[in-house]
Amino acid sequence: MGWFKRSQDGITTKSTEKKEIPEGAWYKCPGCKNVVTSQEFAGTLHVCATCGHHERIGSQAYFDILFDGGKFREVAAKMVSADPLEFKDTTDYKSRLEKAKEKTELEDAIRTASGELDGMPVVVSAMDFSFIGGSMGSVVGEKIARGIDLALKKNCPYICISKSGGARMMEAGLSLMQMAKTSARLSLLAQAKLPYISVLTDPTTGGVTASFAMLGDLNIAEPNALIGFAGPRVVKETIGKDLPEGFQRSEFLLEHGFLDAIVERKDLKEKLSFYLRAMVDAPVGEEKVG
Repeated sequence: MGWFKRSQDGITTKSTEKKEIPEGAWYKCPGCKNVVTSQEFAGTLHVCATCGHHERIGSQAYFDILFDGGKFREVAAKMVSADPLEFKDTTDYKSRLEKAKEKTELEDAIRTASGELDGMPVVVSAMDFSFIGGSMGSVVGEKIARGIDLALKKNCPYICISKSGGARMMEAGLSLMQMAKTSARLSLLAQAKLPYISVLTDPTTGGVTASFAMLGDLNIAEPNALIGFAGPRVVKETIGKDLPEGFQRSEFLLEHGFLDAIVERKDLKEKLSFYLRAMVDAPVGEEKVG
């Protein structure tokens, strides 16, 4: 009967008295099925050390990666969406927003902040897929616009990290207007000869892809990110044909000229620093840009 008992520090316990494993203590890679502790996974920037799968991360994680010392100043942090259309389907839009805020502890699907990247002043916007699928509503468009305005004021580069299911249907035409709004604002950066780098992560689709996400002076992506307008299933049903292997993934888009580079998350800050210094002709260690 000793087989059914265990001893620790001289104390014998029954096998039924086992410790419960805390929820979220382990991570199982959806690609190779390798299992590691959540702490180990966080140490690799939420990238599988075995197969290289890049798990989705939020704006805070990107800010921690890119900004020197993790220090930044957020722009319009308390801006929230209204409900001018009084939208309702299975539930009303206001309730969806409140649930999303409670679940994610975010105000909307994007955050914009300013700080320094490798000693260079930059403005960075990063989307959060966890907030209503990273959908683009009026707040997303306005925070991008304000980020661009700040970059113009500071005479510094602008970076946008996209992760979105597309336009927010609950805001209808107001959401679609953000495509034109953000694109027009980006033209001001071009006129000022300030760099704009677009970073596309998994997934970047819909109206986001059809506007600011593909308008970078450089368009780069994380490995194997889903990037496109309509999803693969919708495209297949529309054209009635099987799609090429890896269709709408980063590597396919790079091969066909839609991307300039694929950058692993561990190299993102270093590569962005290199690209920006090349674009503004700033030597390493020089603090001012433009």
